[in-house]
Amino acid sequence: MVFARSFNCEHCGVDVSLDAPGTTHRNHCPSCLWSRHLDRNVPGDRKADCSAGMEPIAVTVRGEGRWVLIHRCTNCGRLRLNKTAGDDNVLLLMRLAALPLTMPFIPFAPDPDPPRKPRTRKTKV
Repeated sequence: MVFARSFNCEHCGVDVSLDAPGTTHRNHCPSCLWSRHLDRNVPGDRKADCSAGMEPIAVTVRGEGRWVLIHRCTNCGRLRLNKTAGDDNVLLLMRLAALPLTMPFIPFAPDPDPPRKPRTRKTKV
């Protein structure tokens, strides 16, 4: 289905309506949550020179419990915050929210040299 005001997601190929419940500047695909690096300073300015793919890497919560996507540009590394929309893929949002739970916050690596037991000296009698 092609919408009158829409774009084609460059990541998954879905036709995406620009009219989204809960946001005035739709800039990500509700199906895969990917975006494009289009805005430079403010949402909707479309002044970025990059235009590379923006990977959804996390979610955060703003005031009043509003979920916000965190995107990282695959070309320049810039981070952008984007409001979630009412038709976003809930399973992918939950997966991003749970991602930190799958990784330990302290890197656990096998100890290359395990500690040795201290030697006890035998005393001569």
